[in-house]
Amino acid sequence: MNGLVVLLWSAAVALVLIVVGIFVTLVMMGRIDLFPEAEPTSVQTPGVVAEVDTSYRVLILNATPQSGLVASVRTQLLAEGWAADAVFGSDGATQQFDKTTVFYIDKGDESAALGLAEVLGGAEVEQSDFYAALNDTELPQLTVVIGLDKVSDDVPEPESTEETPAD
Repeated sequence: MNGLVVLLWSAAVALVLIVVGIFVTLVMMGRIDLFPEAEPTSVQTPGVVAEVDTSYRVLILNATPQSGLVASVRTQLLAEGWAADAVFGSDGATQQFDKTTVFYIDKGDESAALGLAEVLGGAEVEQSDFYAALNDTELPQLTVVIGLDKVSDDVPEPESTEETPAD
């Protein structure tokens, strides 16, 4: 009976050591975060007023499967007074971005981002330096990521460039 108790205690201790070892390994590898940082919220700071500032460069990224949205948003911004060389865009890395969002880098850019969001018809606004590396000038830049909320059925698809044979 003594041998069986020793064997069971040894198995229990070995199991606990294995579980603790796995846990410590996951923490050290960064798979488990013991003290996660709070996610930044996109709540407007009290006292920050939306201001349309056309001195900002605007990068437009289409994160939807629908083509033609970058040109549509660019045309809208040019009509609001942005310079043609200050508004540019392309397709994004994903086609499944839910809500159109204006990203700004510095806290001082928040009012311009809010103004741009109003011009776009109520886009979300979020502070992030994720797109900071895409700015190759000293001018401040805002980034618009077009989301699935801007996809509509009434925007025509681009016509095919294939020629049809004449009869």
